[in-house]
Amino acid sequence: MKGLDFDLPSRATWVFTGDSITQGVYHTHGSRSWVELVSEQIRWELGRVRDIVINSGVSAWTAHDINADFEYLVGRFKPQVLNVSLGTNDALEGESGLTSFHSQLTEIVRQGNRLSSTVVLHTPALVMPDAPAQRRQWLTTYAEVIRTIATVEGAILVDHDQHWRQRFGTEVPTAWMDDSTHPNAVGHRHIADTTLHTLRLGSL
Repeated sequence: MKGLDFDLPSRATWVFTGDSITQGVYHTHGSRSWVELVSEQIRWELGRVRDIVINSGVSAWTAHDINADFEYLVGRFKPQVLNVSLGTNDALEGESGLTSFHSQLTEIVRQGNRLSSTVVLHTPALVMPDAPAQRRQWLTTYAEVIRTIATVEGAILVDHDQHWRQRFGTEVPTAWMDDSTHPNAVGHRHIADTTLHTLRLGSL
């Protein structure tokens, strides 16, 4: 694939797993979610029409949930590329959940490595001031854990947290949000575009 930093066979399977933002529930109000936008870019704009893109995100799930059900959500598909986007729900555990999050997400990456997948880790996007206090307070710390795991385990990092902070600074990200926690269609486009840019797959 032109520009991509890793090799793919002529037919590849891509799995995207995570929480409701990955699943793409409700909050785009009929527009394509970020996973659907990335899929369109891969399978049409890049001409990889025989690639298969699977979305196994589950609303409200955490790293523990994904790890516990890894074979069903990921393993049976044997993906060449595994995208994992977590942290938004995990952050509700605050400081007490950091060690478990690190352990669970590390194991997800290692399970992906055992499948010979190229693993891509995504930091979570920002939330609004009226999001649950634990989530709002600890989300950036959980994003830092994701960065650390990506470095240690050799995963590719897509840093949405950094992108949103560069865009909004101290401002509230209202324009990209549908409620306190979930991006709207515009937010999903930015998540997709950051993913495509990082993986050198072009842009929307």
